[in-house]
Amino acid sequence: MAFDDTSDARTANPIDEHVGRRIRMRRKLLNMSQTELGDALGLTFQQVQKYERGANRVSASKLYETARTLKVEIGFFFEGLADTVDPAGAINPENPCLALACVSHGPELAVALQQVSGRLRGKILALVEQMTADAAGVDTATGAAA
Repeated sequence: MAFDDTSDARTANPIDEHVGRRIRMRRKLLNMSQTELGDALGLTFQQVQKYERGANRVSASKLYETARTLKVEIGFFFEGLADTVDPAGAINPENPCLALACVSHGPELAVALQQVSGRLRGKILALVEQMTADAAGVDTATGAAA
């Protein structure tokens, strides 16, 4: 029986995106650049970027090498998959810690937030909530659409 993959080639698979986000998260936690990871794996940094975006699938052998380089078990790349990926590929907000780790600048933000006082973190949260409300066109004083 032939393998039939009828998915649109231009649309990234949610599982590939999840694995890519986990690669990116672990790389960032180790303070490793895409170039450094690429060099360790015999890839260009552009290929690492494609893996991290889920644009290209990571082969089994390359995933094994990636796990060894990033000092994790292969299963790490699939952790939280059922909890974080919906059929459309969006990050599920029910797991905000993993969601933060997977967004651009998320790991750096988490590290930076740990270095400030709880009071200042509260002010930063209020600022971000205000910015989010402003972007959504919501008046934070009344909760109504602006």
